[in-house]
Amino acid sequence: MALKGNLRDFTLTQLLNLVNLARKTGCLTITGPQDTARLYFNEGKLIQASLESRPESLGEILLHSGKLTEEQYQSLRDQPGVTTDKGLGLLVVNRRYMTQEEILRHVRGHILEIAYLLFTWEDGTFRFDPNIQPPEGAITVSLALEGIIMEGSRRIQEWERLQDEIPDLDAFVRFTDHPDARMRNINLTVEEWKVISFINPRNNIRRIAKYNSMNDFQIRKVLYGLLSAGLVEIISPQPAMAPAAARRPTARPGAEHQQIAAQRPQRGLVLRLIDRIRGL
Repeated sequence: MALKGNLRDFTLTQLLNLVNLARKTGCLTITGPQDTARLYFNEGKLIQASLESRPESLGEILLHSGKLTEEQYQSLRDQPGVTTDKGLGLLVVNRRYMTQEEILRHVRGHILEIAYLLFTWEDGTFRFDPNIQPPEGAITVSLALEGIIMEGSRRIQEWERLQDEIPDLDAFVRFTDHPDARMRNINLTVEEWKVISFINPRNNIRRIAKYNSMNDFQIRKVLYGLLSAGLVEIISPQPAMAPAAARRPTARPGAEHQQIAAQRPQRGLVLRLIDRIRGL
């Protein structure tokens, strides 16, 4: 019989402890406000995980991590008969793009990121169905739950700190005016480069996250790193402007034009910043 409940009454930590201590085999489905996740277990070990909003195949995981080029990825997809992750993984190894251990390492990382994400979900329902296995052809691993629970608990604390630092995802981001003095020894990650490429006055944080397929935790973490390095700053959403008729009596001639000009994106500064980062 399936075990059902609510995350407010039974936390993910308690669920994983139950699976671990009872050495359960089956599928834990967690449905949050915006997504659904599935964790698969075998005798108390986490062996697979997936998000309904991001049903990534092995090829997509390797492509997004930079381990496969777009050309290699398309070549693998075009191969007849390769319909499962196991089949694609075998082809990757046979073509010597990667070793089996490298593939498993990326699969483990993908599964862990999904598991850690779930620790930040405060609302949702869960259902554990015993003896349900991952889809046929999926690559499985074996991950001990004790370490996942410890790291997940640390992530909860990090999540709370990130929410305090960046509480409003409707806020905007801009580059600081004088970043050069703080840019020594800065090595940007792939995720940071992706976020930087979408920073402009039209994109708030929520939109930047959507363009990069990042969840709330991921976008906050990347932005916090950029904030700490002094490369960007957060700007609160501007309140609605007063009606034009109410502004006219106090407006100086040309003041409105000057205000608009001041709010325009400093495109030259942004380009110089990106060139400076690339040159590090």
